Amino acid sequence: MRLTTIGALHAEVAQARRSGQTVALVPTMGALHQGHAALIRAAAEANDVVITTVFVNPLQFGPNEDFVAYPRALDEDQAIANRAGATHLFCPSVTEMYPHGPNGMLTTVIVSQITGVLDGVSRPGHFDGVATVVAKLFAMTGECRAYFGEKDFQQLAVIKAMVADLSFPVEVMAVPTVREPNGLAMSSRNRYLSAEQHDGASVIHRALLAGRALMDHSGSVKPSADDVSSLMRSMLGASPVVDSIDYAVCVDASTLTTPADVHAAPVRMLIACRVGRARLIDNL
Repeated sequence: MRLTTIGALHAEVAQARRSGQTVALVPTMGALHQGHAALIRAAAEANDVVITTVFVNPLQFGPNEDFVAYPRALDEDQAIANRAGATHLFCPSVTEMYPHGPNGMLTTVIVSQITGVLDGVSRPGHFDGVATVVAKLFAMTGECRAYFGEKDFQQLAVIKAMVADLSFPVEVMAVPTVREPNGLAMSSRNRYLSAEQHDGASVIHRALLAGRALMDHSGSVKPSADDVSSLMRSMLGASPVVDSIDYAVCVDASTLTTPADVHAAPVRMLIACRVGRARLIDNL
């Protein structure tokens, strides 16, 4: 069932709860692929009602980013969502979500500290837009399980922090990254890549694997986070398809800060780089 208004969403969720059904929310910006399908399948396996949202959120795009060009294919999205187990597709207009326009919002949600690094530096204001729209979706849906991919690791951390701080009745569920046969993380922006760029972009995953191998097989000499970062950067820099590197880092998985000892606490390696028109992110 396709829903386009907040009122219709409220009605469907209320009916589900009256019937004793569990509700899942899968927020997306559309251009669905098998990574999104994995989120929907995970939601469908554990819940009765699965609401997949398709909304290209203008608040999370910077002035020089691809809001207008961002791929939109609602009928295809509906088909993919249905096959994966979605019961509802919520696809509101910008006016429905922001009656006074995106710039008319007097209230925004800002998650501090973990948004001031990595993508928060490369894309100022991005996570404010993400947190604000997701907070609105949580308020509209109410008690639910919400499914997010680990590919957007910093976004996942932001959502978890917001839910904890604002006491949303939402259980955040993390789903592992889905990859293409060459290791490239599935992304809506992969469609911007030429065949050569697509093949070459596998270097991102290979750099992450090399970073992990360095930590796992370092022998008596323990590598530092900087050593891991340098290795990943050198691999990315040697690739003919990588035009620029926003970051390639090894961080504490909880705080996203540089760890003094990569073996003392769980760490995460994260990469963001540009390949042609596409800004690609991945982590391990």
